[in-house]
Amino acid sequence: MKIGKRLKIVLASVIILIVMGNVYLMRPLFGGKITGTRLERVMKSPNFRDSQFQNLEHTPSLKEGESFVGAMYAFLFKDRAIRSPKMPLPVMKQDLKNLPDADLLIWFGHSSYLLKIDGKIIVVDPVFSDNASPVPGSNKPFNLSYVYQADDFPPIDLLLISHDHYDHLDYKTMIQLRSKIKNVICGLGVGAHFERWGFAENQVTELDWYDETSFEKEFKIVATPARHFSGRKFKRNTTLWTSFVLQTEKYKLFLGGDSGYGKHFKTIGDKYGPFDLAILENGQYNETWRYIHSMPDELLKEVVDLQAKHFLPVHSGKFALALHDWKEPLSLVSKYAEEADIPVLTPKMGEIVYLQQLDKRYDKWWEGLK
Repeated sequence: MKIGKRLKIVLASVIILIVMGNVYLMRPLFGGKITGTRLERVMKSPNFRDSQFQNLEHTPSLKEGESFVGAMYAFLFKDRAIRSPKMPLPVMKQDLKNLPDADLLIWFGHSSYLLKIDGKIIVVDPVFSDNASPVPGSNKPFNLSYVYQADDFPPIDLLLISHDHYDHLDYKTMIQLRSKIKNVICGLGVGAHFERWGFAENQVTELDWYDETSFEKEFKIVATPARHFSGRKFKRNTTLWTSFVLQTEKYKLFLGGDSGYGKHFKTIGDKYGPFDLAILENGQYNETWRYIHSMPDELLKEVVDLQAKHFLPVHSGKFALALHDWKEPLSLVSKYAEEADIPVLTPKMGEIVYLQQLDKRYDKWWEGLK
């Protein structure tokens, strides 16, 4: 009798948890469902097979011989103290609504940055909330001396989103920026999230790899491959992850998104290079998941493959999403770049990088910080 009663309690508890979980998964932050003509485009893509988008080459989530359980154990318990700085990181505060009359770039930490070219404001992967995860408090940002917020921004002529992971596409930030954003360009399927979040259909342009579109006539944007994955719930790869080529009359830029090293970098370099500047992922890497995030020693290969004259490493400086020391990505990439005699840009968060002065050398601002 007691066993039967306990079993009923356990079953009832499980049912309650399942119901609560399903209700939670219905929240807007998880994005929209791909339907209608958007779904038709996804299904017709040559990169969509076996009910999901595919990388151009074999790309397991974890390196052969590694397990998900082992990776999670290491992430949760190994050397946590070194992953976050013990003091506020320096951030330069700019009046974004009154920027200099020049072509420039401002990095805000992780993969969020602003470009001002020919007076147009372009923002890439902005995340300005207090969590890069659907689980509250699980991926909090580092302590920074100044934290940029949506209210700091002027009207945004173009928003570029590389993929729909929470550290690149943030619901709270999108809602706060929505009234400022004029146009959005993203990969196939990602527009469903924007539609659910109140963006107009004609604001959002979805691209497949090697699709081209124009912006304000003088700007050409090409969606180019990356070696990664996507997803905001349990099912992966229903939306397309991408990098971008941005070409204007004066510049040719590669905006990398998240990507493991692969043959696509040379293809992009041969097809669209040389580039004045490549903005490349550098951080949140680990040997266990090297196929989907570039290792530091691979970054220089990407620069060479892309035929980039200069490069800016991003995807560090704000969140601890891997096992390495918070400043290791910048320390290693600076070391490797110096050894290879390849110019690398390492501005502080918030520091203005003038696109017509890409040869400028920047301080190693992370040195001496704990």
